[in-house]
Amino acid sequence: MAEALILERNATEQTNLISTIDMDVPTIVQPILNHLYSGEYGEFWSYVVWGTPVANILGAILVFLLFLVFRKLFTKLVLDTLYLLAKKSETTLDDQIIVALRRPIRFAFVVVGLHLFFLLLFVHSEIIHLILETLIIYTIFWAVVALIETLRDYILNYADIDQKHSRELTDFIIKVIKGIAVIIGVSIALHNWGVNVTGIVASLGLGGLALALAAKDAVSNIFASITLLLDNTMKAGEWVKVAGVEGTVESVGMRTTRIRSFEKSLFVIPNHIIANGPIENFSRRGVRRIKMTLGLTYSTTGEQLEKIIGEIREMMQHHPGISRKDTLLVNFNEFSDSALGIFVYAFTDTAVWDQYLAIQEDVYMQMIRIVEKHGSSFAFPSQSLYIEQLPADGAKQTMV
Repeated sequence: MAEALILERNATEQTNLISTIDMDVPTIVQPILNHLYSGEYGEFWSYVVWGTPVANILGAILVFLLFLVFRKLFTKLVLDTLYLLAKKSETTLDDQIIVALRRPIRFAFVVVGLHLFFLLLFVHSEIIHLILETLIIYTIFWAVVALIETLRDYILNYADIDQKHSRELTDFIIKVIKGIAVIIGVSIALHNWGVNVTGIVASLGLGGLALALAAKDAVSNIFASITLLLDNTMKAGEWVKVAGVEGTVESVGMRTTRIRSFEKSLFVIPNHIIANGPIENFSRRGVRRIKMTLGLTYSTTGEQLEKIIGEIREMMQHHPGISRKDTLLVNFNEFSDSALGIFVYAFTDTAVWDQYLAIQEDVYMQMIRIVEKHGSSFAFPSQSLYIEQLPADGAKQTMV
């Protein structure tokens, strides 16, 4: 019974943030307005419109406008000055914090001005009080979320996260922290409106099994995204092939991964499919393979063939774009139907596609020059037809 009373009290308790920021403005302004009531035009100032004297209506409007002016002055004199001072420091963190807090602080002046506006109008509606309380909570957590986003790099350095982890992991952590902040803010706001958050959470426990079954794929996607990010399997900008899709990773989100194909189509793949299948990351290999069979005509002599093979091998061994750490093969390996085949197998020292193509082109051009230099030529698929005997002149053909 006692626990139920505590839960009920917590569920309906209000923060009363608005009541703590009256700033004594009404106690200063109201005596001035009272002088107007007893003055020469007291009858006009005390004339009641919608239950409120004219003097109080004008006073409320002037106070609200005054806070708008204060907001502008505070921005110019305080925030701009602090920003200029922060720009002179060695770090950029302080000026980023000022920029992040700029809009929440400006909005707070509006909320306080509205609060004083209603106080001077003698409006004590519970709904208006709750709305103003909610706006204050919103402003506070707006500032918190803005600071979390600004402190992204600081949070990562403080947590000593290994730099090998991708930027997507950073974004995931920030999203989780911001999500927690938003949940706390919404919970406080709901408490103010008398919503029993504890009861809602308890009721969710009763339907937890059904919810788990309904959200099975969503939960599996979230855990799969955590696995992908912690394993540093892939990150934005890398060239991958997953689930039959080949292209460049645009983002690894909490539920799906976006891959832009080379045809510029956008593929959105659930993370649990990626995590449970093979991932081929072309950007991580560091090298790319050149594999070909160079075909020379059968008119090429053995001496020419030997010199061509030796010079191609030497060229490949000294080429600045060919990796010296990986396998390099240049060998005569087959008598095909129409060519003498020279097998060439090597790796470039880069996996970047345009650089790889440039290296491969240069290698091919040098091969052409070497073959031409030694008086040989490239073969192409062809057939030779040998006729053992031609028909005698004047021979007649009989058609059947």
